[in-house]
Amino acid sequence: MLLSDFDSYIKGTKTFKINDQSLESVRASHKFLENFAKDKIIYGINTGFGPMAQYKIAETDQVQLQYNLIRSHASGQGAPLNPSYTKAVMLCRVNTLCLGFSGVSIDVVKQLETYIQNEIYPIIPTHGGVGASGDLVQLAHLALGLIGEGTCWYKGKIEPVEEVLKELEIAPLELKLRDGLALINGTSCMSGIGMINLIDAQKLLEWSTKLGAIINELVESYDDSFSEPLNASKKHPGQQTVARNMRKALKDSLRIKKREEHLFKNSENESSIPNREKVQEYYSFRCIPQILGPILDEWTETKTILENEINSANDNPIIDVEKQNVYHGGNFHGDYVSYAMDKLKIGITKLGMLSERQLNYLLNDKLNDRFPPFLNMGKLGFNFGIQGIQFTATSTAAENQSLSFPMSVHSISNNNDNQDIVSMGTNAASIFKNVLDNTFEVIAIESIAVAQAIDCLPSQEGLSTTAKEFYKEIRTLVKPILDDRPLSSEISGLKNHIKLN
Repeated sequence: MLLSDFDSYIKGTKTFKINDQSLESVRASHKFLENFAKDKIIYGINTGFGPMAQYKIAETDQVQLQYNLIRSHASGQGAPLNPSYTKAVMLCRVNTLCLGFSGVSIDVVKQLETYIQNEIYPIIPTHGGVGASGDLVQLAHLALGLIGEGTCWYKGKIEPVEEVLKELEIAPLELKLRDGLALINGTSCMSGIGMINLIDAQKLLEWSTKLGAIINELVESYDDSFSEPLNASKKHPGQQTVARNMRKALKDSLRIKKREEHLFKNSENESSIPNREKVQEYYSFRCIPQILGPILDEWTETKTILENEINSANDNPIIDVEKQNVYHGGNFHGDYVSYAMDKLKIGITKLGMLSERQLNYLLNDKLNDRFPPFLNMGKLGFNFGIQGIQFTATSTAAENQSLSFPMSVHSISNNNDNQDIVSMGTNAASIFKNVLDNTFEVIAIESIAVAQAIDCLPSQEGLSTTAKEFYKEIRTLVKPILDDRPLSSEISGLKNHIKLN
């Protein structure tokens, strides 16, 4: 499953259905494990779990063992994941189980498919997983819903799973062999959240690049900072892509200046006379390719890591039908996801900092020397323009800085020291989710400021098509700020618009 497929499933533009080849792989894996486990000790089938694996389980208790595992680990706390994130978790779990390395019964993957198609999303609390033996706690809540217990999102409300299944005439999942362990033992929660994080990060990168281009246009910057020759002289693909996208956005702008047509013609000025024409812009304008480029490169690397993760077997033990063997190990450990989330999180925090600095420039008339203070289109001193929204942007950018300490360097031994070094991957993905949400707020606020700056121009003549289309889009949601009014709901509405479009 690629990110593009995943995005289509999340949006509902593509219906999820398990193909016949995957179903056959699941059947073959389960059948092999049934026969293989009859006269052998296999973890999670005829043993306890974790440090309790030394205890052998009687055959008569083995099915109940799977139910005990799910119920005992469904102990999460905190706000529930919203339906989109829960759907993402379910997509990741069914995808890895369909690889045929988990030994689950066919009923497990069919139940997941049925729930996804009927939009039944078991309630999964945010807090619980340490990301080492996978997302045990969060996935236990998912499994709890599949067996007809707990609560779920259904038609926008939280309902008892039992009642929803009765309404839809769907039978609860009946566990077999090692179904319980296979459901909860893997990285699907951190990966599911991570995949949506990727989608959101891509939107922020695209939006930030567009805003950066338009802002350069508003202040009549020179074009060499995002020119092909300058950026080609540095070999990073992300930087070159950002610069290329800025050039594309500004291709028909008449406000961007050529250095050779301005400063290069003024070389006869006496050195003691200050040049009124700015030689170079501030870094938040001039270094956009060098700031967003590394984030784009990190996004590309994270995409590869997460696509690899969700298309891999990530539970324990691994069932190998081809080699007729069962391998015990640690594919459930979430460090790949944890590191990736931490690194891209730092990048998005920097993106928000760039946005906040660009906002500050537009609002500070002593810096920009062209717009009224705080882009105030009313009466100075009596009206306040958009002064108030800067506080929110600055505060939120600062919160992101605090949230950006990496979770992957945290490890607390638990589970009777069986899990003596853990990834905290689920926390890393969840905190990154918060950073992304914060950054959408900052970007929304900056967008309001950019639209207000366009209103402050003598005319829109010479603006690029990109700037004009941007202005029209913003003004459908946020009208010009002339008289003072509360902007909270408009910021929220614009934030959701940017996030969902």
